[in-house]
Order: sequence, then C-alpha cells, then structure tokens
Amino acid sequence: MSPLFPFSDRARELDARLAAFMAERVLPAEAEVHAWASEPATRWTVCPRIETLKSEAKAAGLWNLFLPDATHGAGLSNLDYAPLAERMGRVLWASEVFNCNAPDTGNMEVLAHFGNAEQKATWLAPLLRGEIRSAFAMTEPDVASSDATNIALRIRRDGDHYVLDGRKWWITGAGDPRCRILIVMGVTTPQAEPHARHAMVLVPMDTPGLRVVRPLEALGFDDAPGGHVELEFTDVRVPASNLIGGEGQGFALAQARLGPGRIHHCMRTIGMAQRALETMVARAQTRVAFGKPLGAQGMVQEAIALSRCEIEQARLLTLDAAAQLDAKGNKGAKDAIGMIKIVAPRMACAVVDRAIQIHGAGGLADPFLSAAYTGARCLRLADGPDEVHIASLAKGMLKGARDGR
Repeated sequence: MSPLFPFSDRARELDARLAAFMAERVLPAEAEVHAWASEPATRWTVCPRIETLKSEAKAAGLWNLFLPDATHGAGLSNLDYAPLAERMGRVLWASEVFNCNAPDTGNMEVLAHFGNAEQKATWLAPLLRGEIRSAFAMTEPDVASSDATNIALRIRRDGDHYVLDGRKWWITGAGDPRCRILIVMGVTTPQAEPHARHAMVLVPMDTPGLRVVRPLEALGFDDAPGGHVELEFTDVRVPASNLIGGEGQGFALAQARLGPGRIHHCMRTIGMAQRALETMVARAQTRVAFGKPLGAQGMVQEAIALSRCEIEQARLLTLDAAAQLDAKGNKGAKDAIGMIKIVAPRMACAVVDRAIQIHGAGGLADPFLSAAYTGARCLRLADGPDEVHIASLAKGMLKGARDGR
C-alpha cells in the first residue's frame, strides 16, 4: 500500500488476509486450473478447484469486496479497494474467487443502484451469492460501438413486453454455462436526441429467440469457460418490468457502470504487470547467456528499471483516480479515470512484452505471460478504445482552457 494515500485500517486488515489467501490457496492452484482449462473435455465446464476456492473465500469474509455499499458488499471506498484489486490481478482468474470479476461486478452495481425490488431479488441476490454469472451486451458488429450513441439493437415496446431484434458481439461471459442473465443496451426511443435513445433491459439467457452465434477468440485465446460470444436477438420478448430505470436512460446507465469498471480493470492490470516484472527479475538472476547472468546485461537492466518506473507511475495515477472517484463521483473523476484507462493497459503491454523478451522463446509459451499480454492488449479496446479516452481528455482540457479553467 502506498504511504501517499490514507487507506483505512479495515482496508489494511483485509489486504493482509487477502495476501495470505492468495499465497496459501490461490497461487498453489494455478497449475491445476491451467490443466483444467487446457483439457478439451473440461475447458468449457466449471473448474471444481475454483468453486472450492470461492466457498473458502466466502467463509473467510473475502467476498464482494468491490461494492462500496455495505449492505451488499464490503463497504470499502474505491481507494481502499484499489490495492485489493491489484493483488487479485496477479492471478488472471483470481477475482472470480472473491466474486469481484467482470462483467458481474458492473452488472451487480447497475442492479444495486438502479434495479427495482423484483430485479434485485431475482438477479442481484444470486449474483451476490456467486450462484450464477451474467454478461453485459453492448458492443455490436455493424456499428462503431466506441461511440455508444451508434448502438442500434432495437428494443420495441409491445403491450406488457419489450421485443428485441439485432446482434451483439464480444459479449464476455455469455458462453459460461452459469451465465443466466444479460443486461442488454439498445434503442427504445429512436426519435430522441442521440444520448436519450437507449435503454437497458434484462434478458434471461434461455429466452426464446436469443441465439449464441459463435464463440470469438482474442489473439487465439477463447477464455473458456466464460468466453466472448456473438449473440443474435430475433423477436426476443421479455416483460416490460425487465426494463432497468427508464426508456432513454441507457446511455447514462452505461456511463455509471463503466466508471468504476474501468478503474477496477486498471487496478487488476497493475497487479498483473507487477507479477510480470517479478518474473523478469527472477529470470535475469538465474539465466546465463554469453558467460554471465542476464541481469548483468545493460539492456536487461534497462528493461527492469523502466518497468518498475512505469508500474509505479501507473499505480499512483490509479490511486489518485480512485480517490477522485470517491470525492467527486463519476463525472468529477472523468478525466482521471480516462487517464488511467489510457496509461495502465499500455504500461502493462510494455512490461509484459519485456518480460516475454527476457524469457526468450519460453516466454511465448508461458501460461501467465502469454495470457497477460493478450489481456492487456484487449484492455486497450475494452470499455472504450484508447483513442476515445485520448480525444475526450484533450477536448476537456481545450474547453477548460477556453473557459479560463
């Protein structure tokens, strides 16, 4: 934990317990989980070892740590949660062990803040207990979804129901056999101004007319058993009571969901990069080339030093963004969140790339490093591509300069 930020005593206590759980229970399970995910007969099924770890984490009180609402979660601030998320990020599947994994976290936040009593009882409660999984269906193949006003899936009111028609893709988690519910964003009010055309509705995965078209791979990884899938909606009919909030509120709900989600991704990414750096250092100390350890080579020393500098910079920027989110809310912390979304994935790509290089050809086959690089590269597109955050940040600065701020 950084001495520059005032973490609470509760956060420090939870971090110590989480560190012990990760060291004693999660890290020793990595080989077994990897073997399960590598076996064609089991990889699209639920890994029993992870389910056991989830039960143990819940019993240990290390559960739903991401939710600032003390009724449903741990009651931590975003700043207090940051080092915990970083620690989980050291193992790419570890956040699920503590029920702190995307996209469920964002969906739980939406339901906790905006869902009605029936929606909370039917869907939020089992998600909080870790009994089911969910997915968030926003991105579409036929429009530039980086501009959320382009989202085109039609959600049409028909009496006491809404009817959905359209396609979505890169829907993370929708391939999981435990995925029971989608939050789907689409157009309910096409005649309204662009930011007031959309809504979000709850669509159970077993609804007639909803079809999984195909699984998708990210740089060769299919991320079983959750996966990323393309979905087709054909005359998909759900009760009108499945609407979250109101018609025309979808864009605002998406922004409320993505603010904490973006910062959580960056927190975990820093943990992933920190572990990659540690593997780099260990490799440099033990591998001999040209008659001396790699760590004696100037280029390797530079890779290690730069990586530490970049991780520390990103960590401090992320902690500052978390503190601003606590103090100012999503809107007030928009620039800070945008900055870490630009910086953290690029930093992780660079650090993991150096770690792979120092490991040589073995780095290409290392289960952690190869998956970490893919995850970091994907994050430069997930929750908004770099270019959108860069443009938004620059426009805000230019407008502030014109307005004398």
